[in-house]
Amino acid sequence: MNHVLFALLFFLPAGLANAAPPLINKIPFVNRWKTPLDFGVIIRGHRLFGKNKTWRGLFGGMLVGGLCAWVLYPYLGSVGAENGKTVSHFIIGASLGFGALAGDAVESFFKRQLGIASGNSWLVFDQIDYVIGAILFSFPFVHLDIIDYLAVIVTYFCLHFIVSYIGFLLGFKDKPI
Repeated sequence: MNHVLFALLFFLPAGLANAAPPLINKIPFVNRWKTPLDFGVIIRGHRLFGKNKTWRGLFGGMLVGGLCAWVLYPYLGSVGAENGKTVSHFIIGASLGFGALAGDAVESFFKRQLGIASGNSWLVFDQIDYVIGAILFSFPFVHLDIIDYLAVIVTYFCLHFIVSYIGFLLGFKDKPI
């Protein structure tokens, strides 16, 4: 399979998990759960992660990632079946989702500490944080060739600009990038 196509499909659970929190916030009965990941902790005068990083978004993103992989991965072949072990596709997708959102939270920590306001772009880091986080959290379950990891990084780095702009046009984001 083409490396870019594989990257698009394999990493889709992480990409959708990363995009899920603002959409999940639109669900009427769920949007009341606003507990921040950092529980309001302040370090050096700044919130740890900020008010927009919530447990709702984390668990919702993990669920979206898990369900996406559960539906998609059976068509990708041996994803999750390395070294004679088979790992649930849902678990792989949920770990990709967790990693994507954890990577985004770590990047938010540095943005807050540097005084970069929530919603303001931090070019390169905003596009790569979730990719690196998801890759790291998928290591226990999936091992790709270096060319596939590079394809994931480049593909989703570029795709982030397109998806962010579409999110802006649809009203889910305040700024295009």
